[in-house]
Amino acid sequence: MQQIIGRKRELAILSDLKAGNASAFVAVYGRRRVGKTFLIRKAFDNKFAFHLTGMANVNMAQQLANFATALRKYDTSAELQPQAETWQEAFEQLINWLEKSTDEKKVVFLDELPWLDTAQSGFIPALEHFWNSWASARTDIILVVCGSAAAWMINTLINSRGGLHNRVTHRIRLQPFTLQECEEYFKARSAGFDRYQLVLLYMVMGGIPFYLDQVNTSLSADQNIDRLCFTADGLLRGEFDNLYHSLFQKAERHISIIEALSKKARGLTRDELLEVSGMPNGGGTTRILKELEESHFIRKYVSYGNKEKLSLYQLSDPYSLFYLRWIKSSSTLDENNWMNQLDSPQKRAWTGYAFEQVCLEHIGQIKKALGITGIQTTTSSWVSRDKEQGAQVDLVIDRRDRVINLCEMKFSIHPFTITKAYAAELAEKIRVFKEQTKTTKAIYLTMITTFGLASNAYASSMVKNSFELDILFD
Repeated sequence: MQQIIGRKRELAILSDLKAGNASAFVAVYGRRRVGKTFLIRKAFDNKFAFHLTGMANVNMAQQLANFATALRKYDTSAELQPQAETWQEAFEQLINWLEKSTDEKKVVFLDELPWLDTAQSGFIPALEHFWNSWASARTDIILVVCGSAAAWMINTLINSRGGLHNRVTHRIRLQPFTLQECEEYFKARSAGFDRYQLVLLYMVMGGIPFYLDQVNTSLSADQNIDRLCFTADGLLRGEFDNLYHSLFQKAERHISIIEALSKKARGLTRDELLEVSGMPNGGGTTRILKELEESHFIRKYVSYGNKEKLSLYQLSDPYSLFYLRWIKSSSTLDENNWMNQLDSPQKRAWTGYAFEQVCLEHIGQIKKALGITGIQTTTSSWVSRDKEQGAQVDLVIDRRDRVINLCEMKFSIHPFTITKAYAAELAEKIRVFKEQTKTTKAIYLTMITTFGLASNAYASSMVKNSFELDILFD
């Protein structure tokens, strides 16, 4: 089986369950293509007492026929019994098989669980009964359920108010790869990408393993972006609609929020987001925002001082941003669409925002580079109350040792130069921050750039900490 990259914490959890002396109900969820099924198969060495994968867009009868076929693969005597007509009967047949199994730990893996819960099928009550009346009372059952439809997994299963309330014993939200894991992944494929190219790929497709699988290691990062995103049959050209509609019911509402956030690099407050997207101010919108946040598409960034009203929502999914900024409006008739834009103003604007988002996904690495992992900190954003000034800091690290790091992230193909104009902008930003927050702590300006800072008087006098992209791989 293919080598698994990273996932050490998740593998440790699942390994402990195999060695434990109690039954476990494990929910694994995360966005589409992030590697949930691969993780589970690897963790249990593909050895299951029963494994069923739900089918998309079919009715209950077809799901039950699929269940019967799966059961016959494990229990040959199942061929002699009639196919279950209800989920209650299906789980009774599963219990009969599991009671005959001689496995020390009986791992039941139900993949794409949300697809099994078709309208008026009674699937959830049957699953509740299976766990509550039988499996939970034993010590040898590991029930692993998995699904990409994060909204269903969260609302129907994990936060259930019915018979499954507080029944899930372990929750694993699988995250995309970090840059370090991406580097490890491509090394395993003997790729020759340098870290600049890895960051560029990450800015387009994030740390999504399935997307990374499609990268041709004999081509450059830019050539791969052209091939995957701008050719007529490129995988990432048609992925956007499939992605959201496979995860969310009435996905148009989720997409409207994503589109609104893609237009504002600094992010939007809730009130601004409602105005731009046209979404109503109510519980339904709150639920959609939570679903997008749980699925790792957006980030809610608390404002400095825990001022909830000034908290920002930002689009944090690299692929969604790239699709809406670049792919959506492109034509397949334009050959080398991406390669021809290598130093365009549009590309410079996108790389600036995308690199900021990469840095915000690696705050732990930034703190390590600062040498403050042992110091209590809070991270936040800050936006000036005076909209005319427009001052904003995307990453504020407030430290217990009475220091605040104001972090600026800049993407450049050369060492970044702090010009006289930019130095004046930074000085004004620091002044406004001190004035409006009334902080008495020391302010350290921290720069995170791709290839460091060009040496000049502004860099040496203003910047306390300067880091290159290498720190994001630590």
